[in-house]
Amino acid sequence: MVIWFILIHTMTKEPRKPVRIAFFGEAMAELSLGGDHSEPPSLGFAGDTMNTAIYLKRLMGQQADVAYITVLGPDPLSDRLILSLENEFISTAGIARHADRPVGLYAITTDKAGERTFSYWRSHSAARTLFQTEQALNFDLLAGYDVVYFSAISLAILPANVRLALFDNLRQLQTAHSVKVVFDSNYRPALWESEVIAQQSVAEAWRLCDIALPSIDDEQNLFKDSDEPAVLARLRGYGITNGALKRGASGPLSLDNSVNELAETNHTANWMKEPVEVVDTTAAGDSFNAGYLSAALTNQSEIEALRAGHDCAKRVIAHRGAIIPLDQW
Repeated sequence: MVIWFILIHTMTKEPRKPVRIAFFGEAMAELSLGGDHSEPPSLGFAGDTMNTAIYLKRLMGQQADVAYITVLGPDPLSDRLILSLENEFISTAGIARHADRPVGLYAITTDKAGERTFSYWRSHSAARTLFQTEQALNFDLLAGYDVVYFSAISLAILPANVRLALFDNLRQLQTAHSVKVVFDSNYRPALWESEVIAQQSVAEAWRLCDIALPSIDDEQNLFKDSDEPAVLARLRGYGITNGALKRGASGPLSLDNSVNELAETNHTANWMKEPVEVVDTTAAGDSFNAGYLSAALTNQSEIEALRAGHDCAKRVIAHRGAIIPLDQW
């Protein structure tokens, strides 16, 4: 009788609902020029939060309902960008269209080591009007999700008053609806009014977030930390206990130090020493974030999340451009 009850209970148990995840920021047209002048340019679509959204959806599949929130223009490139997201099974219902501003554009070249050089046309992009209407600020697009993900670029493109209101709204979502906030530290000095404002805004985002995904280079460039221990001490001073520090070729480091000690004891970090073929480092950090979150949001261990992030980034940097074409994935 007991066995029969267990079988019936198991058979009638509702399947686990997908995690609802919203990404917001600036998505752009990407003109890839490669590193050889004889190589024909190629057009794609990318942006730090968009890159992570795409790779996370590919990794999680039906375990996640992923939405992208931004503002695009009335131009044909914006039409194609929306189509590219829909082809990745990402909801575009949260994308507004601005009547006068176009989508941002950037061109990218890479050297023989896969390092990148960028040229941008984004100062008048439609994404800079995100959450702004003629009447007032409106953050309703962020409602109804389990996880909200953004980056320092997402903040940098917004006016100062919108950033402050955004932080208040995210706190309300955390308190009232237990929303998890994820933040990535992509720091682009040219996007900010000043270094001081960038420091204040990024520090506030670190204090607010539930999962932190900083990059050591970004943190040292912005906050002038002398070394890795100084970066970790400052991050932990914000109250951060969950997430990973991206360290490029040195591999990721958990922000929970007990996890790092366990990894060293069990030699589970040996995978970080495996050789990596580097063709183009574009989206290395973004793809790491996707891999890490795909494990963290499905209740895998921290070590498994670090490995998943590393493996995804390793895969992406072996291809040219931010997004691996679906037929090559």
